Amino acid sequence: MASSRPRSSKSAALTCFAVTAPGLERICATELEQLGVRPTIEEGGATFAGDGGSVAAANLWLRTASRVLVRVAEFRAKTFFELERSARKIDWERFVAPRGGARFRVTCRKSKLYHSAAVAQRFAEAVAHRVSGATAGSANSEDDEDSAVPGQLFVVRFLHDICTVSVDSSGDLLHRRGYRLAIAKAPLRETLAAAMLLGAGWKGEIPLIDPMCGSGTIPIEAARLARRMAPGRDRRFAFLDWPETKLGAWKARLEQARESELPRSPVGIGGADRDKGAIDAAMANAERAGVREDLDLRVEPISALTPEESRGLVIANPPYGTRVGERDRLRNLYAQLGNVMKKKRPEWSLALLLSDRQLEAQVGVPFREVFETRNGGIPVRFVMAPRPSR
Repeated sequence: MASSRPRSSKSAALTCFAVTAPGLERICATELEQLGVRPTIEEGGATFAGDGGSVAAANLWLRTASRVLVRVAEFRAKTFFELERSARKIDWERFVAPRGGARFRVTCRKSKLYHSAAVAQRFAEAVAHRVSGATAGSANSEDDEDSAVPGQLFVVRFLHDICTVSVDSSGDLLHRRGYRLAIAKAPLRETLAAAMLLGAGWKGEIPLIDPMCGSGTIPIEAARLARRMAPGRDRRFAFLDWPETKLGAWKARLEQARESELPRSPVGIGGADRDKGAIDAAMANAERAGVREDLDLRVEPISALTPEESRGLVIANPPYGTRVGERDRLRNLYAQLGNVMKKKRPEWSLALLLSDRQLEAQVGVPFREVFETRNGGIPVRFVMAPRPSR
């Protein structure tokens, strides 16, 4: 049973939650383990205990998380009186500076208090009560895409009359690394591209090529992974505005991360696309990401893939054929990819993000599923065919 008093993290370890797209929880948990914390996998992410340093490290280094939340309070409330009383006990001043802003994204399910806007209003009043000159209001939506709205984001969830309040430590979603301004058709989120690389077990030790690279997200993420570049090195986070954040410690952490980077990728990384506009976009993005010199980007079709006998990985996010009539046209593309792999890259592994099992069968190789998720609202499977054993 939940306590009637808000649970403050001031005197205890912080309870944190790394939010992920469905299906990426286990990969994200492995990343957290590598940061020295012990995560618990839950639906939609991974919970872990830590401190301010752990929050900073998670935001800086997690490649597959969407954002990092920190639990602020949890209490039971069936009436607005109970809600107001508990909300005023929360240490809002830890996360909202004087004359700062706050916004609340509220969801209410199976609870006596079901009006999300009214709940947000009570929390806004509680912030104004404790923080001098603070302004507060509701976030626009639940889709995590309203980061342009000013103010510290708090995520409030009512379920069975239990209210959980979390503060967002990330700000902009973590897939926004800061380099992808130019995009091609059907862009792939950076977090999903990173999950594909990590799910394939690629660590920058063998060559890699994406023969349908679009605006270059997979090759760019691969180069940054191979060079040990922190995904959050070039952006700002919400926790940096918290009054108790030690900015000197953050600057030292960031400087240490930059000093640990490799000057060049230790392996060859390539990308190709038959659309010149896509390759132009990939080159521009790679330049902003600081990895242009690490990538061999070319305008060419899959059939132009050159023979290579050494071990490596071909990885791609091919078109899905979701529109009427597209499947027949794509059958040849998928079959061609399988034939090229057998003839020109027989020693290489193949990893693909796919949505259609019939098109998958056209590749003509045995796949194993690594994870399921969604891309652009479309259910997809990331599958892998390891290199043939000799």
